[in-house]
Amino acid sequence: MKLKKNICSSPAAFVVNMAWAYVAYGLCRMLYLAENWSVLGSNLSWASAWEMMQGAWMFDTSALLYTNALYALMMLVPWHVKETDGWQRAAKGVFMVVNGLAICINLADSVYFQYTGRRTTATIFSEFSNEGNLGGIIGVEFLNHWYLVVASLFLIYGLSKVYALPVGKPWRRPFGLYYTVQTLCLLLFIPLCICGMRGGATTAVRPITISNANQYVDRPADAALVLNTPFSLIRTIGKKPFVDPKYFDKETLDSIYSPVKPPLTPPKEENDTLAAYSPLSGESEGAKNIVILIVESFGREYIGGLNHHLDGGTYKGYTPFTDSLLKKSLTWEYTLANGRKSIDGMPSVLSSIPMFVEPFFVTSAATNALSGIARELGDEGYHTAFFHGAENGSMGFQAFARATGFKDYYGRDEYNQDKRFNGDADFDGTWAIWDEPFLQFYAQTMTDMKEPFITAVFTASSHHPFVVPEEYADSFPRGDKPIHQCIGYTDHALRRFFETAAKQPWYENTLFVLTADHTNQSTHPEYQTALGSFSVPIILFDPSGTLPTGIRPGIAQQIDIMPTLLGIVGYNKPYVAFGKDLLATPTEDTWAVNYQNDIYQLTQGYHLIQFDGRETKAVYRFREDPLLQHNLRESTPQPEMEKRLKAIIQSYMQRMNEDGLTMKD
Repeated sequence: MKLKKNICSSPAAFVVNMAWAYVAYGLCRMLYLAENWSVLGSNLSWASAWEMMQGAWMFDTSALLYTNALYALMMLVPWHVKETDGWQRAAKGVFMVVNGLAICINLADSVYFQYTGRRTTATIFSEFSNEGNLGGIIGVEFLNHWYLVVASLFLIYGLSKVYALPVGKPWRRPFGLYYTVQTLCLLLFIPLCICGMRGGATTAVRPITISNANQYVDRPADAALVLNTPFSLIRTIGKKPFVDPKYFDKETLDSIYSPVKPPLTPPKEENDTLAAYSPLSGESEGAKNIVILIVESFGREYIGGLNHHLDGGTYKGYTPFTDSLLKKSLTWEYTLANGRKSIDGMPSVLSSIPMFVEPFFVTSAATNALSGIARELGDEGYHTAFFHGAENGSMGFQAFARATGFKDYYGRDEYNQDKRFNGDADFDGTWAIWDEPFLQFYAQTMTDMKEPFITAVFTASSHHPFVVPEEYADSFPRGDKPIHQCIGYTDHALRRFFETAAKQPWYENTLFVLTADHTNQSTHPEYQTALGSFSVPIILFDPSGTLPTGIRPGIAQQIDIMPTLLGIVGYNKPYVAFGKDLLATPTEDTWAVNYQNDIYQLTQGYHLIQFDGRETKAVYRFREDPLLQHNLRESTPQPEMEKRLKAIIQSYMQRMNEDGLTMKD
């Protein structure tokens, strides 16, 4: 028995230690759930939890085998020499480093989930590659979530204490028998490792990806509980982002959907459009200015004027100024973002390009020629400028703005150079110039521009770490979430912006658009669903009164902003946009697309469908079922919606691969 124990000690120790690593991953998942209970725990049942655990076992196996491959070789490759103590210490060191890092990554991601609604992928490395303030952000989070730091240290310490060292000395073992056992264990491990990494043993099984997590859950957001962050990072490194699904031939595809917008034609009936088209035809004199405000994390949930039904009709929200603006503006019944991150919002709002893949467009398709509302109107004589109060180059915004046709860029550097303002004294200490002074800078700088102009600003203050200027510490309701006070401050900054803008000579001839890049912290269940988590405002305000006001029936999305604005100003050339002109589209034909956790969504009419690239996984009547609790896939399939969604996806992928985002000369 002693001989058998010594011969098999290294493989046995490997199995024991990997079992403890499984336990550590499981505990991390429980902490992940606890940290995000309001979103992930509300719909859990024992039945769904058991199914999710089965999926979690598969993804944890894959991640553990990927990350512990070197450790496995160190433990299973025969090593029949006298000096083995140092080797075993090295093996333990490798095990502790890779699994300790996995623990930290999993627990840190439980915090980041609150902002993205999914497990973190490899795009994070490029998304924040230009940020110099991450050390401060991470430091703040260490303090705010000290209990997760303690938990990670406890798990790492526990893993070290239970680590099993091999018994005996290899050089004392029978040479032939030892090598035979070790070699057999290694040869057995190799196919098991490959199968574990792939997620199955049969030839029909493709290597599992993030999308496979959806087969174990009812909601895309719940896929985060099945996945683990090391797996999400590993499986998205170097991933080819744009794969043509080839659902249709070209003729069929174009007959179902095409993002190419033809030149304007006069409406057949007066009610077909709310805009009186007067094509520019190369002449821009007297044309309307356009000002687009992309407000950081300004979710629809925070706006009282759009949520009279919440809290039994008593909900007031945190945006008194935006509520007042709504009374003289145009919006839609459902208004949705096309992504969940800031770099999703930029292409959606300014170039009518949704977020459909990981890695995302801004970081992976930079070689494509890009269209955008700035380029289209810039060619018609508009002055174009983009504003963002962060350090120049931050988040890749400056590069994207230039690539889509914005000729001028105003960032923190330009703000500091303007002697009318206080320079870096107005820096928030983390991200950017505070919203109030930067929006004043924005308004006054536009007065120096030649009309017509199109400008866009991306605000920053309603962002983690959710602080407001000291002088406003007690000025705005704190609400139930840290972001609520910041929303109050940003709403105040918007009030001051419009007060200043109203005094400028360009104000009456300007169309304002107010939207958000994405949603953020939520307190109401209907805003935590796969649909509600994309709900942002889309508000059009025309001081001249040309546009009607009120809440128009239908579904609007960020990618509709560009074609709608081009329609209003009478742009009369073909261009590429994945959205639609809301003012020239019948209500029943309005729709919105989103993508999260490898699930595509299409919302149209009364239905929302969720599609995994191969088949529709869920159908909901979202108007009657706002919490998306009743999957009607079997009883109420939506083949026409699936066909439209497939066509949108295929057109998107083909155009990304073929550099087809602009009209070719």
